[in-house]
Amino acid sequence: MTMTINGQTALYGIIGNPVTHSLSPAMHNAAFADLGENSVYLPFPVLELEAGILGLKALGVKGVSVTIPYKEAVIPLLDAIDDLALQIGAVNTIEIKDVDGRKHLCGSNTDWLGANRALAEKVGLRGARVVLLGAGGSARAIGFGLRQQGAHVVLCSRTESRGRGLAADLGCLWHPLAEADRLRGDVLINATSVGMQPEIEISPVPAAIFSRFQVVMDIVYAPLATRLLREAEAAGCRVINGLEMLLYQGVAQFELWTGKPAPVELMRQKLYQATGNMPGMKCGLKKGKR
Repeated sequence: MTMTINGQTALYGIIGNPVTHSLSPAMHNAAFADLGENSVYLPFPVLELEAGILGLKALGVKGVSVTIPYKEAVIPLLDAIDDLALQIGAVNTIEIKDVDGRKHLCGSNTDWLGANRALAEKVGLRGARVVLLGAGGSARAIGFGLRQQGAHVVLCSRTESRGRGLAADLGCLWHPLAEADRLRGDVLINATSVGMQPEIEISPVPAAIFSRFQVVMDIVYAPLATRLLREAEAAGCRVINGLEMLLYQGVAQFELWTGKPAPVELMRQKLYQATGNMPGMKCGLKKGKR
């Protein structure tokens, strides 16, 4: 795969602060090259959002991913936003189109698509009983995506006010995170940052809980094999690591921008390589017994 950058190269990227650590350029640039697209995807560190958006328009950028801390703040600066992103209250994808001689910014959210597609490889979501840990932006996107697919969600979080607020929006029950070990279901999802480097030996729930679930997913991908996933796998659960959600939200972005099927396996390979892992090995996480 080779890429020639010239005056006709289309610009895409990711905006946020910080973004130099982002894995998205690895998978998107590999996909562009594989499909013969004269396009490049770059990290754009943005210190002031409104000025950054004006810069994207002025430079003719075609589309961007949006990451922390701008997923909510960018909404008032957009010309259009799709219905589910509006319900979620966050945008992670922008298409920049030419409409009647002006740049038109269209916002959407592919985080929920990434979670749903990763989960769908292990379990059917319609009618599934899902315990979702967390009440932040990721939990919100995942929760609305699960509801969209007909799953039954129970939310657990540390902060009661935020948790009850999200549960009300999702139309589901809320429990304190400390009571999560009393619950059971088909799927358990960690949408908190617990277990992320450097505190890699912390899990949001006790290991005894995993006997009550079939599938366990963690959105954390640094480390890839979190304590949560290691203990879940040891209990016989099918496990999904955080790179899979990152992959599939990126696949949805790529297909939205190009209108072409994304080279999923290539994008997966590049993501795992960027973290020093190989897709087939998945950092020692095995398939599981169930």
